[in-house]
Amino acid sequence: MPMFQYKGINSSGKEVKSTVTAESVLQAKQKVRAEGVMIVTISEKKSKDGQSKSTVTFSKKVGVEDLALMTRQLATLIKAKIQIVEAFSALQDQVDNEHLKIVLSEIKQDVNEGASLAQALAKHPKVFTNVYVNMVEAGEESGNLEIVLLRLADFTEAQMKLISKIKGAMMYPIVMIVVGFLLISGIFIFVIPKLAKIFTSMKMELPVPTKISIAISNFMLNYWWAIPIILFSLTWLFIKWKHTEKGELKWHKFTLVVPVFGTIVQMVNVSRFCSTLSTLLGSGVPILVALRIVKNLIPNVHMKAAVDSAAESVKEGRSLATPLADSGYFPSMVTHMITLGERSGEVEEMLTIVSDNYENQVDSKINGLTSLLEPFMIVGMGITVFFIVLSVILPMMKLNQAR
Repeated sequence: MPMFQYKGINSSGKEVKSTVTAESVLQAKQKVRAEGVMIVTISEKKSKDGQSKSTVTFSKKVGVEDLALMTRQLATLIKAKIQIVEAFSALQDQVDNEHLKIVLSEIKQDVNEGASLAQALAKHPKVFTNVYVNMVEAGEESGNLEIVLLRLADFTEAQMKLISKIKGAMMYPIVMIVVGFLLISGIFIFVIPKLAKIFTSMKMELPVPTKISIAISNFMLNYWWAIPIILFSLTWLFIKWKHTEKGELKWHKFTLVVPVFGTIVQMVNVSRFCSTLSTLLGSGVPILVALRIVKNLIPNVHMKAAVDSAAESVKEGRSLATPLADSGYFPSMVTHMITLGERSGEVEEMLTIVSDNYENQVDSKINGLTSLLEPFMIVGMGITVFFIVLSVILPMMKLNQAR
């Protein structure tokens, strides 16, 4: 059922803005008037990625949590033998996300007009990924839509947990770096200038650490405006370089080989590859289609190329595991398990085992990363503070010796 937004004046003379669902604009007007509101303007609300060229903007997009919850609710409703159109009507009343409400309204309208659920979902690529749409299509064709939706809900929730863990692990180091930078900047801006005046008035030769501290302090006081410009310029140059062909290849190679972080990047990509491919195959998606979808979900170009080679190998009737092993980017345990799955006809089960194993390893590595970064940051802060203290104490010691 379409959603309409309206602006009007209620019986108290106050301006009201709200939305109402109705089959047509005429019915929407009748509903609004029945509430005692005199309509000033009313128009149908459309999502940004729908076909309507609406000018409505949305401050809140569809999050992974909203999508996972909606998917599980839809699976439950369909399992209860409720028609898809009625299920979407129920979902539209239950979800809190305004943007998702409108998307569900448009999907319901498309399905009601004869489109398949997959076709209706495909009109909203910013909300439903290729994985989501292809799995729903496979579920519709096989008649196991509720099972596929439950798999999708599990898959979406797993992705959400992984993203939350990575964000949570990086939050502490980022806060420490920002707070440390602000404190040290405060010392250079407010403390060092006062000490510099004292040392200058003594007309003595200053030690090298003191000269460096005073130079940094003068730069931050006189050229503070250059700091954001330099940071912005370096960031822009880096992004521009990273988007070149050579830059992308080198950067993605670096992210795989850099100590500690490289292992986590590899594990996250392998886990995503295995879990997504397992979910797609278990939902009845053909393996070549599944590999094409998985390839587009892997951000690292080197691992993406390995998956592309694996798809070509499967297309020619050869092994899936061999090109992955030859690339050197997929651990031997992964390729060995896939080989066993190919021999036994249980590739999906083997991928699930590998995915679960790597998810546990990623959790362990992320937790270990926080513990590892903490002492490094403390040592870095300690060295910086020691340098500042040294630059202050050395002139004083030199002065005492002169006396």
